[in-house]
Amino acid sequence: MTNSDKIRVRFAPSPTGFIHVGNARTALFNWLLARQKGGVFVLRVEDTDLERSKEEYERNLIEDLHWLGLDWDEGPDIGGEFGPYRQSERLGFYHQYARELLEKGQAYYCFCPQEELEKEREEALAQGRSPVYSGRCRNILLKEAQKRLETGEQAAIRLKVPEEGLVRFTDLVRGEVEFDLKLIGDPIIVRSNGMPAYNFSVVIDDALMHITHVIRGEDHISNTPRQILLYQAFDWTLPVFAHLSMVMGQDNTRLSKRHGATSIDQFRREGVLPQALCNYLSFLGWSPPEGKEVLTLEELVKLFDLSRVNRSAAIFDYEKLYWLNRQHIKLLPAQKKLELALPYLQAAGLVGKDITSDEEQWLSQAVELLLEGVDKFSDLPQKFSLIFDFKPESLDEEAKDIISSAAARQVLRAFVEKTSGLTDFNYDLFARITGEIKKETGIKGRDLYHPLRVMLTARASGLELDKFIPLIEDGAKLNFPRRIKSSLERIREFARLMHLESERQPV
Repeated sequence: MTNSDKIRVRFAPSPTGFIHVGNARTALFNWLLARQKGGVFVLRVEDTDLERSKEEYERNLIEDLHWLGLDWDEGPDIGGEFGPYRQSERLGFYHQYARELLEKGQAYYCFCPQEELEKEREEALAQGRSPVYSGRCRNILLKEAQKRLETGEQAAIRLKVPEEGLVRFTDLVRGEVEFDLKLIGDPIIVRSNGMPAYNFSVVIDDALMHITHVIRGEDHISNTPRQILLYQAFDWTLPVFAHLSMVMGQDNTRLSKRHGATSIDQFRREGVLPQALCNYLSFLGWSPPEGKEVLTLEELVKLFDLSRVNRSAAIFDYEKLYWLNRQHIKLLPAQKKLELALPYLQAAGLVGKDITSDEEQWLSQAVELLLEGVDKFSDLPQKFSLIFDFKPESLDEEAKDIISSAAARQVLRAFVEKTSGLTDFNYDLFARITGEIKKETGIKGRDLYHPLRVMLTARASGLELDKFIPLIEDGAKLNFPRRIKSSLERIREFARLMHLESERQPV
């Protein structure tokens, strides 16, 4: 069997859970190579783990890949020339090629009970030896084995591996790699229940699907010699191997849930943009030649170079991901920002399911202002609390400190007095009144404006008041589920709470 001249790569996940970032990076690197070289990207579902594989996980992984912006040329949902693309639908192929190896004397039936194999393994470990199979069934003739099977005995099928020698291959990431055959033994290729072992099914599939490049995580390196031996047994052309380093947390341990979000589904629910996540995943073990950091998928396709992938452990830096996400958010048009923000605002009860055109216009403006500095869209409701939540009775220590001085009290009392008879308010009025207070008291700068910020927001920091005041004035006129208080309502509530009322202010 010969491989196609066109580059053909595959992503072959097991539908036993959600796709995590390590798998997603593998998918991305395969996809980038295929798209850059005009090759074929194959999606194959390895679902022979019948107990753990679920259809819902397959649906989720397809949805996650689509969300990331990765498409495929052949797969379980679209078919292709070399299907089917689920291993559970390919059992006939595995049995066919297992029989071929048995008939050629390159494989044999193993009748050893699991208990004996486990005992043999424990003894080898206790003696400091590699726990490889002893080969006790290696010389059972095929005819004799078939008679035993006819009587009801169960047996696995093992590949017959040379007892001495080396398996060598060139890895595009790790360079020259070799394994001593003495440490490999005769691996099982078909279990006694008839299901193929991973190393067997993956070789049959890769060969029949003409996969030219196998790009995967370095945890598969130990599988590679067994797979090479199978290629050699069938006299098939070897693919090119490239094993990517593991993705680690900041503490240099394998990335896990204790570090934070690890699955694509989690990042999507958090409101990380797919283009930002792909951008960041591409940097896990690779860097673009020009040093540019904010890249689209199209730019990644042009720049990606498998030879620049390094073998050092890839450290997952959440802060760097969120920084990239902020940069990609800035590039979005206003309408897209609002579209992505709405579900989070609705889930927080700030916005109704159906919004009017006036509400949409206001929300678009608010999102544009409040998204600044937001790591991910799920953080946005907290930012919106500046607008929707006014709680002067719950000032933090920094805000309390700002309004504690005599100068601050003087500014606040003057401001309350000058706004006491107003029925309408806007930023121009605010600027005029603060100008008057500055002239009358000589108080200026931070000492003037910071106490007023606390009065209007009940916070020590937030939007600049020239943006904040118009936003709440317009918002107060709209009918959101949680009402927005106007500037005058805030001033008077704050004044009552802090006992700042002027004698002339109406009760």
